[in-house]
Amino acid sequence: MNSRVIDLNCDLGESYGKPLANLDEQIMPYISSCNIACGFHSGDPQTISRTIQAAIAQEVKIGAHPSYPDLQGFGRRFMEIHPAELKSILQYQISALKGMVELQQATLHHVKPHGALYNAAARDEAIAAVVVETVLEIDDRLILYGLSGSHIADIALSKGMAFHHEVFADRLYEDDLQLRDRRHEGAVLDHAAVMQQVVQLATEQSVTTISGRVQEISVDTICLHSDTPDAIALSKDIYKLVRN
Repeated sequence: MNSRVIDLNCDLGESYGKPLANLDEQIMPYISSCNIACGFHSGDPQTISRTIQAAIAQEVKIGAHPSYPDLQGFGRRFMEIHPAELKSILQYQISALKGMVELQQATLHHVKPHGALYNAAARDEAIAAVVVETVLEIDDRLILYGLSGSHIADIALSKGMAFHHEVFADRLYEDDLQLRDRRHEGAVLDHAAVMQQVVQLATEQSVTTISGRVQEISVDTICLHSDTPDAIALSKDIYKLVRN
């Protein structure tokens, strides 16, 4: 469909103390990178290890998916946290995932914040700066995945950091290119709308926002959430469109 090779990523390892019904393993063949929950919004040590093994077997690039410490809210609630504490929270999660990956003779490829932290870093320059600084200090070879056209993109690029502009297959965009809050109706797209949005993102580097405006947007990686209804079928269909 497009001569550009676009990375397909998915948030995986998002169970806590119980295995998902092979969901991750069924999606893994149809993505090129994954973001593994680090235990603060979801995930447990055994799930993390199993997800790393599956990614290695499928030659899928591995990323850390750190969050606010919010198991109850699945990391989707904003938390007012002092920058020094937020830095420690990020160090703990990213370093743990990185260490577990390296124990299996693999390499951590990228970092992608999760949920409310992801959205906060897209909007708030101070939070974005903490995320960028922390990742650079851990390993300046890591790529940062973040919302395309946001504050975190600007700050990462200004520091000379490798940054992948991320767009979303399954989410509705506001006119300011922020994601529509999940609490609002229509925030998560249905199958047909997902496919239409992916075609537009991949071929035109643009997205149609909530008001019907078509806006240009940089696209390095496309995310599909594993908890989106029909995620397995969607992953297959998106793969056929973008990777073939």
